[in-house]
Amino acid sequence: MNTETLAVDEIETTTTTTLKSNKPEWIRVKLPTGKKYTELRSVVDRYNLHTICTSGSCPNMGECWGEGTATFMILGNICTRSCGFCGVKTGRPESLDWEEPEKVARSIKLMNIRHAVLTSVDRDDLKDMGSIIWAETVRAVRRMNPNTTMETLIPDFQGVERNLNRILKAAPEIISHNMETVRRLTREVRIQAKYDRSLGVLRYLKENGANRTKSGIMLGLGETEEEVIETLHDLKEAKVDIVTIGQYLQPSKQHLPVKNFVTPEQFAKYKEIGLSLGFRHVESGALVRSSYRAHKHLL
Repeated sequence: MNTETLAVDEIETTTTTTLKSNKPEWIRVKLPTGKKYTELRSVVDRYNLHTICTSGSCPNMGECWGEGTATFMILGNICTRSCGFCGVKTGRPESLDWEEPEKVARSIKLMNIRHAVLTSVDRDDLKDMGSIIWAETVRAVRRMNPNTTMETLIPDFQGVERNLNRILKAAPEIISHNMETVRRLTREVRIQAKYDRSLGVLRYLKENGANRTKSGIMLGLGETEEEVIETLHDLKEAKVDIVTIGQYLQPSKQHLPVKNFVTPEQFAKYKEIGLSLGFRHVESGALVRSSYRAHKHLL
């Protein structure tokens, strides 16, 4: 993991920076350190455990692991959707591993995780869209790790209520589904997803028993301040409790380009706006990701 600090090329406004060849100084990653991180890293390497933290080179891995939080991806590593921002492979997924729930639960036990975040690829190829294994994983983690709390960062399951009900019945402490971007850019950024369907999923979850709901958006794809604020209002209207706002970074040259880097001051402004709207928690910053400070969202 690199810890480079690069200078910006040109300041356009106090809000954004033109993307040329370099990243601004606030887009930098610190080497993960600390006793807890070192212990978890050793366990992950020894048992060849899979976490999004390591495979995605998350900039917050050291901080999250130091707090006993880690993120695990289920249902394979090939997605049926081809979102323009996402580095996960797209294609025809492999067959399901029905032992996966127990494997994830054992990994969490080995790592002694206090708060686990579960996520997955989209599995539109399956009749249940993966919701059965989702629910079984939550139950397996709870059986093997009764003191571990959970957040489930789920796909939209195409808005099918019986699939969402399986997650609700498993009752994780937090159910999350990301909007990813503003309404105008959804078709370009998420392709097979729909802005209003995602809002409907979040609203349905909250109205049907979810303890806490959460959603996240990325900035730097060409959205305006007004559109970001509109999205925050939409999320509040859908009764969402927690919001994360972070900077989009291009996974490869084949993915959507970064249109602008949002300044720390602008991220702080969005946090103030979100809190003023009444969200329980708002995480807003360049390196914020969906699971950033996830354990604190239970407070």
